[in-house]
Amino acid sequence: MPKSGSGPTGRTRTARGEKTSMSASASPGIVIIGAGQAASQAVVSLRAEGFEGAITLIGDEAEPPYQRPPLSKKFLAGEIGFDRVELKPSEFYANAHCTLMLGTRVTALDAKAKTVTTSDGHVIAYTKLLIATGSRVREINVPGFDLKGVHYLRSVGDVHEIQSHFKAGARMVIVGGGYIGLEVAAVAKKNGLDVTVLETADRVLARVVDPIVSRFYERVHGAAGVKICTGVTVAGFEGDADNNVTGVASGDGKIFPCDFVVVGIGILPNTELADLAGLKVENGIVVDECTRTSDSDIFAAGDCTNHPNGVFDRRLRLESVQNAIEQGKTAAAAMTGKDKPYNQVPWFWSDQYDLKLQIAGLSQGYTQAVTRGNPETDNNFAVFYLKDGVLIAVDAVNRPPEFMMSKMLIAQHAKLDPARLADETINMKEVAKA
Repeated sequence: MPKSGSGPTGRTRTARGEKTSMSASASPGIVIIGAGQAASQAVVSLRAEGFEGAITLIGDEAEPPYQRPPLSKKFLAGEIGFDRVELKPSEFYANAHCTLMLGTRVTALDAKAKTVTTSDGHVIAYTKLLIATGSRVREINVPGFDLKGVHYLRSVGDVHEIQSHFKAGARMVIVGGGYIGLEVAAVAKKNGLDVTVLETADRVLARVVDPIVSRFYERVHGAAGVKICTGVTVAGFEGDADNNVTGVASGDGKIFPCDFVVVGIGILPNTELADLAGLKVENGIVVDECTRTSDSDIFAAGDCTNHPNGVFDRRLRLESVQNAIEQGKTAAAAMTGKDKPYNQVPWFWSDQYDLKLQIAGLSQGYTQAVTRGNPETDNNFAVFYLKDGVLIAVDAVNRPPEFMMSKMLIAQHAKLDPARLADETINMKEVAKA
């Protein structure tokens, strides 16, 4: 089913929560499908670019646009409430004269007629359209996948369900040793839960970092009491007579007892509407450097897109806040006739315990990894990834200077001396000058 941002109303909600109806007879303006980071940024940027027409933002969750990264961190921990993850207060959308249609799913997109149809039958005309439908969790398809207590973490509602199990001593099994899995593990352990992480690969974070960083996080989590089991394939979930999950079965027949499970095995781009509209889709909605799709009046931004990146001279599909924000800005400019190509160094972050991992660039294809600091004993270090001597990425743990300087150097395709990079007596600014 095509997704736009889950909620029951199917009615238009203005920023003040009032209900109104909508029809195709309304003056066409810009329609945004999706209610995440890219969508919210697009509203901000459209008004900043001087657009004065109608803006309609359609999201399938009941909540207004909010940040997702804190969901697996401080929001899950209960340290912050929704007001701290909400991207903009409701007054903003009212003041921006943006109509919010929340709890509403878009079911059809007619590019020829320039209309979108919602699940409750509203047909909305547009002059320009932005698809910012984001992504959804990759579900696990094994026996017992539908047992009660098997959860994913993607929405505010998901977090509330997981929090209901947060009782000291509760046994939690996490399927997947990526960012989400490890962030959830850190929060759960700090809340007194018994935590086990199962990862198919031979190390955690295998798809995104060097083995040096993987070993570091395995050491940190192990010291905190998290049990990390790598090389484990999940064959199914076991349950009791009431259909509550009681264990996770591995491919080699071992059973990991649990009271609940969180599955974090990646996400998939929501491209169904683009497919229905006949847009070009290839590992995401294909867009140009200004976020235009194969239809010149339809744009796309965020996790759902596949875009050209001049820094790495190839097409990318990125799952990051930075990408969503910058593409939202670019899309808004392009929809108002001002091309401002998006071409930046990708960056990401992950908070676990008192550690902030900041990643700049893309390390795939590196030929040398250079470590600055001691990940075997310290909780701050950086790993630089070089390809034929050129810096292409960095993983910095509690090392903001290395992260910030590396972003600039990656954009410059800087060729660096590995020995100087590793020498902590040499300031990063001096390393960059060499």
